[in-house]
Amino acid sequence: MDIYLDTAMIEEIKQAADMGMCDGVTTNPTLAARANKPYVENIKEICRVVKGPVSAEVIASDKEGMVKQARMLSSIAKNVVVKIPMTSEGLKAVRALKEEGIRTNVTLVFTPSQALLAAKAGAFIVSPFVGRLDDISSDGMELVEEIREIYDNYGFETKLLVASIRHPMHVVSSALIGADIATMPFNVLMKLTEHPLTDKGIKRFNDDWQKLPENFRPF
Repeated sequence: MDIYLDTAMIEEIKQAADMGMCDGVTTNPTLAARANKPYVENIKEICRVVKGPVSAEVIASDKEGMVKQARMLSSIAKNVVVKIPMTSEGLKAVRALKEEGIRTNVTLVFTPSQALLAAKAGAFIVSPFVGRLDDISSDGMELVEEIREIYDNYGFETKLLVASIRHPMHVVSSALIGADIATMPFNVLMKLTEHPLTDKGIKRFNDDWQKLPENFRPF
């Protein structure tokens, strides 16, 4: 399973890349605003660090506007994937962009039927938002399971990206289900590296090391 970072903060992306844990990046207008940089400049900077797909989102709501903005975004770098909202106009845009060779990430998906339509329209990626479903007492991971089954049933090549990840168990569940990608905030990525028993073990080893005579220690 590929791990993407859900951020527009370049320092977070660089830290994840140094660990080999940044196969791609997803952004949106909210994340871009936090970066406090011109949008195009921010996307260019991310694409210089990340060789994998970088999702950048349109803000238009009609097909023509989405297609126009998608063309501009895709011209920034070869690895840009354009995020399109899951609407009827969005599906029209996805189909048109597919014919132009522009890859799309259909976002804000909350039902299996939406994911089915996105795949049929030609989306490169589909993004179910599991955390937002959990927030309203629905089971976000159940949606991921259903999408995985539908895509496997019919051989869709659309990649299943789990978005709106809130905690490490969302990541583990995504991997167990067989999602292609999980995109997460930097703090969730860091939590994946942590365990109190790991910290306890390191402390014990270090304490025992200090008990060795200095001439027994090579460093």
